Amino acid sequence: GNVERHMTCFQEELFGPVVTVMPFDDEAEALELANDSKYGLGAAVWTADVRRAHRMARDILAGVLWVNAHHRNDPSAPWGGFKESGIGRENGMDAYLEYTQAKSMVFRLSDTKENWFGDVSARYS
Repeated sequence: GNVERHMTCFQEELFGPVVTVMPFDDEAEALELANDSKYGLGAAVWTADVRRAHRMARDILAGVLWVNAHHRNDPSAPWGGFKESGIGRENGMDAYLEYTQAKSMVFRLSDTKENWFGDVSARYS
């Protein structure tokens, strides 16, 4: 109880069975509190109001956002944080793109002589 914005438990990413509870007066203040961190790995919104859930999900700066749930993940969905959280994207196509690098390779396997520039006379006629 009695958590304040300047406290470590409010400002830092905590990985453990910890819940930081902050009172707020309205949705705008709740959004401000949710985004008042240099981190943005994950966030959860608990509400019976579907419109509010959509607004908050859209505006909270976190890489993963749950509504009325927490820490469930679809392996095909990208996982990773915003701001100073995470190490990129894991899971799904985003992970494939994150952990690989495109490379073009051209192999010529013929022994015949190749004219790299084509018919030069055709270019100057």
